[in-house]
Amino acid sequence: MASAVLPSGSQFAAAVAAVAAAAAAAPPGLRLRLLLLLLSAAALIPTGDGQNLFTKDVTVIEGEVATISCQVNKSDDSVIQLLNPNRQTIYFRDFRPLKDSRFQLLNFSSSELKVSLTNVSISDEGRYFCQLYTDPPQESYTTITVLVPPRNLMIDIQKDTAVEGEEIEVNCTAMASKPATTIRWFKGNKELKGKSEVEEWSDMYTVTSQLMLKVHKEDDGVPVICQVEHPAVTGNLQTQRYLEVQYKPQVHIQMTYPLQGLTREGDALELTCEAIGKPQPVMVTWVRVDDEMPQHAVLSGPNLFINNLNKTDNGTYRCEASNIVGKAHSDYMLYVYDTAATTEPAVHDSRAGEEGAIRAVDHAVIGGVVAVVVFAMLCLLIILGRYFARHKGTYFTHEAKGADDAADADTAIINAEGGQNNSEEKKEYFI
Repeated sequence: MASAVLPSGSQFAAAVAAVAAAAAAAPPGLRLRLLLLLLSAAALIPTGDGQNLFTKDVTVIEGEVATISCQVNKSDDSVIQLLNPNRQTIYFRDFRPLKDSRFQLLNFSSSELKVSLTNVSISDEGRYFCQLYTDPPQESYTTITVLVPPRNLMIDIQKDTAVEGEEIEVNCTAMASKPATTIRWFKGNKELKGKSEVEEWSDMYTVTSQLMLKVHKEDDGVPVICQVEHPAVTGNLQTQRYLEVQYKPQVHIQMTYPLQGLTREGDALELTCEAIGKPQPVMVTWVRVDDEMPQHAVLSGPNLFINNLNKTDNGTYRCEASNIVGKAHSDYMLYVYDTAATTEPAVHDSRAGEEGAIRAVDHAVIGGVVAVVVFAMLCLLIILGRYFARHKGTYFTHEAKGADDAADADTAIINAEGGQNNSEEKKEYFI
């Protein structure tokens, strides 16, 4: 049985070099045949032991430049060749048979063949082979990995305008990247958690992240940020949308006159109603709770003016405001003091949406409380005086019964001893 005998590495390299030189000088038609013969011969090169050829893997961003280097550790002037993933010769020594001008020779020597590949695309990804025609021939490969940043980053909000308390859906899509991107959510400076889904198509990845967000009036004008993290992206790649939140009015009553805050008979009162909402309330109304508005009261938009105050003006005055979201109100309790009153009144306050307001302190109530306290103290003093009087001291006087009728002292003593058990106890009290 006959067996094929392969030529030595030096003989094989010499034959390949001769074919390459002939291809360079041959006409175009013959050159193609010689190159095919050269590629077929290169495919038969076995990988031997004692590897002396080294390469490094390359990671490059799409559109940038990749550098491929075939390095020989111990050079013996053997031929170095670089092939693409389809086993087509890119460079044979310093000659480039492949008609792709993106490949450029950076360095050629007996110990290195360095080639650059410009404008890298996803189709350039794969294994590139370095071959060294030694005895035996050697082969090593380098892998080019192409990173593709997201083609487009889009953010979409379910509603352009939301109402406070409503939950809305926000989606962010990073299209056609390699590898898949990581999407992070922020509301202002606060990071939120979303739910991501990844779709793969033709070695490319599209990531869609969904965020469910409950909005409040404080979120109006706050940006929602979709931020992408990807190895091909330097810095922050992000897009954002500003929230537009509608909310019901917030109402506050401000007393602009009198300045000292004490409302006396004959004085004037001016109140201003401040209402803020989105959309802004277009109508602000004043009413008097449980009664009609005084005839001498003047209403001018958000302002209420009452001239020549009197006791009949006492009561609760309410400012109401509304928009398409809802309505709210704030109350002001008016108490008119006597003309001679000098006591500082309680601070008038109001709260939107509440039924009551902080009431002014009534002088009659204060006087009643003081009278009750004084009366209680007087009663306490009387009770304590009676108690101490009863326990101040008690003494007994024993007088001999019939002593007044005795003729002399001896007779009185005898009469006292005989009647001692029947004598009455006499007590004296001192208060």
